[in-house]
Amino acid sequence: MNRIGLIAGYGHFPLELARALTNAGFEVHTVAAREETFPEIEKLTASTCWLHVGQIGGMIKAFKRAGVEQVVMAGKVRKLHLFRNFRPDLTAMKGLMRLKDRRDDSILNAIADLLQEGGLTLIDQTLYAGEMLAGSGHLAGPVAKKRMADIEFGFAQAKGIAGLDIGQTIIVQNQAVLAVEAIEGTDESIKRGGSLGSGEAAVIKVAKPDQDLRFDVPAVGPDTLETMKASGCNLLAVEAGKTLMIERQRFFELAGQYGISVYGYSED
Repeated sequence: MNRIGLIAGYGHFPLELARALTNAGFEVHTVAAREETFPEIEKLTASTCWLHVGQIGGMIKAFKRAGVEQVVMAGKVRKLHLFRNFRPDLTAMKGLMRLKDRRDDSILNAIADLLQEGGLTLIDQTLYAGEMLAGSGHLAGPVAKKRMADIEFGFAQAKGIAGLDIGQTIIVQNQAVLAVEAIEGTDESIKRGGSLGSGEAAVIKVAKPDQDLRFDVPAVGPDTLETMKASGCNLLAVEAGKTLMIERQRFFELAGQYGISVYGYSED
């Protein structure tokens, strides 16, 4: 059986990807992040090594012990934890010294380089998660009537912000930007934007213009809808074919229950 390594962060995506990899015939060996990864991952993979965020050298050693050559990332490290609970080992420090800045892409590319130097190839997140990608057009909830102006406006604005590696989510209403995602993350930006709207705010989530599919692929799930419901946002537009929909069945159920329109937008 082919072996593959899973670098598991926060959220349900690592759990779903572990199942998908197993169904694809892989023996999955996981390195999980303390205080981030859900403990259920241990039941879904052949082995699990728990490390602090930043222990890159330990990660490489764990995968090499497991006989792994290819690895895939899934889930996120919550940005505030990245600053508060970051414990770099010597290998990570080596990568940090090369950084010109601390943007997400810079850090993640440095990690990919360190893995490559350790004999591990980082592969695309979507390679075995194709069924999780959002389609185009109306996807769930009520049909978004008379909202295309906000969707098209928001998509263009979000692409600009994402291209600067600031965030991948913005909140708009009546073709005005209410909030932009930054270090606080998607949920907090939704709360802030929703509080400034009048119950008709739209959440727009996009991939970066030059999205590296190995990491940080945009994702939405039930938690996104829960936050939107509590914040007064009633439209979610995601980039079709480039956004992961986590816990898909539950996601669709909640969209209908909460009256939140979900739309897959494509520039084509």
